[in-house]
Amino acid sequence: MKITFNKNRPKQGFILLLVIMLAAFSIIILAGVMNRTATVSLLNLRSTQLNTLDSAAEAAVEKVYARMAYDFQQYGPGQVTNYMATVPYSSLFPSASDNAYWSNFTFSDPVSGAAGAVYVGYVTNYTGPLPSQFTNQFAYNSPIYRIACNVVNTNTLVPGVIGTAQEDILLALVPITTYAIFYNGDLEFSDCAPMLVNGRVHSNSNIAVGAASSSSLTFNDKVTAVGSLSAPARAGYSFWTVLDPTTWLTTFNSGYVTNNPVVSIAISMTNTHSIIDIPPVGEQVMSSQGQVRLYNQAHMVLMVTNSPLGGSPEVILRMQTAYNGNLPGADTSPILKVMTNATEVYLDTNSLIQLPWLSLTNTFADQRQNQASQFITQIDMAQLGSWFSTNSLAIGKFNSTNGLFPTILYVADQRNLGTNKQSAVRLVNGAKLPRNNGLGFTVATQNPIYVLGDYNTTVNGSTFSSGLGSTTNGSSSPAAILSDAITILSPSWSDAASAASYTTRNASSMTFNAAIVTGNVPSTGTSSTTFSGGVHNLTRFLEDWTGDTLTLNTSIVVLYTSKIATNQFQMPGAYYKPPTRNWGFDQTYYSPNKQPPGVPCALVPIRFNWNKPPPGMVVNN
Repeated sequence: MKITFNKNRPKQGFILLLVIMLAAFSIIILAGVMNRTATVSLLNLRSTQLNTLDSAAEAAVEKVYARMAYDFQQYGPGQVTNYMATVPYSSLFPSASDNAYWSNFTFSDPVSGAAGAVYVGYVTNYTGPLPSQFTNQFAYNSPIYRIACNVVNTNTLVPGVIGTAQEDILLALVPITTYAIFYNGDLEFSDCAPMLVNGRVHSNSNIAVGAASSSSLTFNDKVTAVGSLSAPARAGYSFWTVLDPTTWLTTFNSGYVTNNPVVSIAISMTNTHSIIDIPPVGEQVMSSQGQVRLYNQAHMVLMVTNSPLGGSPEVILRMQTAYNGNLPGADTSPILKVMTNATEVYLDTNSLIQLPWLSLTNTFADQRQNQASQFITQIDMAQLGSWFSTNSLAIGKFNSTNGLFPTILYVADQRNLGTNKQSAVRLVNGAKLPRNNGLGFTVATQNPIYVLGDYNTTVNGSTFSSGLGSTTNGSSSPAAILSDAITILSPSWSDAASAASYTTRNASSMTFNAAIVTGNVPSTGTSSTTFSGGVHNLTRFLEDWTGDTLTLNTSIVVLYTSKIATNQFQMPGAYYKPPTRNWGFDQTYYSPNKQPPGVPCALVPIRFNWNKPPPGMVVNN
């Protein structure tokens, strides 16, 4: 038998084996590619979902921020505190009631793990500079809150993906005195004396610039207005070209901005006079409105009324201190003295109390107000400072060892009720104010106020700050006056000459070192008899100041229209002649340690820090 061999068979089997191996490798590669594709697709889906969830978490955080910012700007930090306790911000996450889209998400508090919630917590209070866009401004004892949220998809294709967001917000209380000039209404420099402004200027309405042909107006810092900025006719002058800034006789070295956002304080901006008014019966001290009233912030409240028994007036004196974070007005054990038919020595059923710094018998004429004689509550500031340190009741209530000092005096003279007389407050002998360990002293009243002679020019009686910008030499205290209107009377003022021609009332030079928060009588037209007087005439005058200088180291704030001293400004020659105004912004107000007590604050909510913490956590910055 002959046997033959096919020499190609081994080769053919090898090829088959090779094909099988290649196919297997291809399948493995394909599986790898498909697995990688699936993995990449899953990662992309996960990344997309994470981005979506992070955006949803950010939306929740921003919704809480928007509500807190609104409450803060409308009503102040007290409203935020109250809502934290009663209407939790934690429930303010996006929901289907906002848009059906939000039904796709479940929001949770990363700290408690509670679903349907956002974390909102108080962090600390902050005093310090604001971000760089807020030049020379700082927050004073302002709360920082932390908002954080975790989010998952309600019906998710990729489990375990959690979006996170965390934001710290600063509810900045910016003292209004960090502005050189701040008006809640129209701000007018029209017909102004030469003026150099070395600080921020703001109006919550319009600004009217321009100057008389012999004057100049220069701004070295930013000027902002919610409305317009122009140079319209005022006070009978009509030679300015409104639309041409080159004719304004005004220099803006840091520019100006119109259509700027409103700057609010912690009170209704349509009823700002209430900051100095007596609270209505039934209003709670620690309510949002109650907390911003100077009446409740004051450590000493002095009320003067007509006596129910006839004869001498009735005087009510209340000394109070803050406790447990509440205002002095919430003091449960104040010292209260009610003196009916008050005389120079005041006697009540509990003890003998003398008020040598108080006089209720002075009177004088105010020719701008057409007042022949007024009811005057007169306070001797030097004697008041001495009384705080020598009167046993005051020493017992204001224990300086424990850091308790009387830094705010609220005064109200209500004797004008039912009469045609104007009641007012006058501060005399005010060169040296109560020092209060450097904390300063503020006087607030719902009445017009008169300041007679140098004010806040020394702390020791031997070193004086009497020149422009001289408050930096340590010879003055942080001080402010809040009133319905303010009139400056020179050291040469005479009550006896107040009803005669102003030419018989020759003034003498003086210095005033304090912030001014007051009202004005706005312009009602363009003529000389309908003019507000402008910022340079905000401090009123009743004397012939020809050849004399008034030095003002101050911050000028107009929050409201005067309610009591409401007669329109008249041009010089009717009841006064103006001084040489040596006016300057007191730049010590840029320091938190130099803020006058009780000065209202602008409310500026700021996004302070941003973070993306791990799920279930908040992190410290």
